[in-house]
Amino acid sequence: MSIMQIIALLITLAAIFSYINYRFIHLPTTIGLLLISLFISLGIIALGKLGFPMENMAKDLLKQIDFNQALMQGMLSALLFAGALHVHLDELKKQRWVVAILASVGVITSTMIVGFSAYFIFPLLGLEIPLIYCLVFGSLISPTDPIAVIGILKTIGAPKSLETKIAGESLFNDGVAVVVFLALLGIAVGGDSGHGEVTVSSIAWLFAQEAIGGAIFGLVIGYIVYLLLSTIDNYQVEILLTLALVFGGYSMASALHLSGPIAIVVAGLMIGNSGRQLAMTEKTREHLDNFWELIDEIFNAVLFVLIGLEVLVLTYQQNYLWAGLIMVVVVLLARFIAVGIPVSLMRLNTTFTPRIVRILTWGGLRGGISIALALTIPAGEVREAILLITYVVVIFSIVVQGLTIGKLVASSKE
Repeated sequence: MSIMQIIALLITLAAIFSYINYRFIHLPTTIGLLLISLFISLGIIALGKLGFPMENMAKDLLKQIDFNQALMQGMLSALLFAGALHVHLDELKKQRWVVAILASVGVITSTMIVGFSAYFIFPLLGLEIPLIYCLVFGSLISPTDPIAVIGILKTIGAPKSLETKIAGESLFNDGVAVVVFLALLGIAVGGDSGHGEVTVSSIAWLFAQEAIGGAIFGLVIGYIVYLLLSTIDNYQVEILLTLALVFGGYSMASALHLSGPIAIVVAGLMIGNSGRQLAMTEKTREHLDNFWELIDEIFNAVLFVLIGLEVLVLTYQQNYLWAGLIMVVVVLLARFIAVGIPVSLMRLNTTFTPRIVRILTWGGLRGGISIALALTIPAGEVREAILLITYVVVIFSIVVQGLTIGKLVASSKE
């Protein structure tokens, strides 16, 4: 199939599944689409066991889709921009230390806890995965996914300060996690990561280049587009400028070996705050919000359908599944520790929402970014194991945590 035919098929499935969910199931859109896609995938697998050729046909189709490229070099930039566009900078400044610590120290702490725990647990299940790859798994499963998190936050009516903490952390920590992941994967494959020999100094330079460089680059391109927006009053052209910022800026950041996600988040914050207030008319703001909300909904729908369908191409072994279920608990415990320690220290001079550690722990959803990173591990048995384990954690996170986080937030208001 051609690229256009694949896109047409995914959009058609997303539309049909969205209708079914809205008309009959009434779940949050992302969760509903994921569950329907999962049931369809499991149904195709069951038919394949009965001798029908649908499973092989579906697998051949999905093998034509590069999930990592589709998300990390395609949809991610638009989804991050749409999320950042509605984060209030004043509120984010109030929560800056919480967000910064959780997005950096929290990710690294969780990576270490998950990685070393996996190294001791996996052999008990017959999985001989080297320590460095266990740490690679820890790095890819530790960041909370802004796409999943923001999609759920829209429906639960969280207090603004809590929403800013969760959304702000999730928007920034994937950029930090990608840097940690690249460094660890570089060590795992013997330094062949495109960044030369892997040393402590090279890792520090990689972090500075990717994360800090990405933030500076985001400020520059965001400010340029802000200046352009302030000189015209035509919402069609202004929306085109934001599209150029998102896709052109992300591609340029990647070409310069800077963090595209961090660059787009920073640019989105600038356009969503200074740009919205000083460079746009009310008519432009309305059209811009409607446009990016629609883009967000469409890309989210396609992404979660794709996550559900990708289950068809996983390698299933019983010990992989058991490892995944155990890692669900380990990842939650690691998140609890990585959140609990800094929050407990910051309580000395900061006021937090009641039950904040439990909310941040349970609200730290994992999603497509973890899967995309797992797919960049070199092909082999280690990747197949890590990929299925990652899928188990992600699906539990989106479905179980996503469906229940609203009740936990509501209980914190009582």
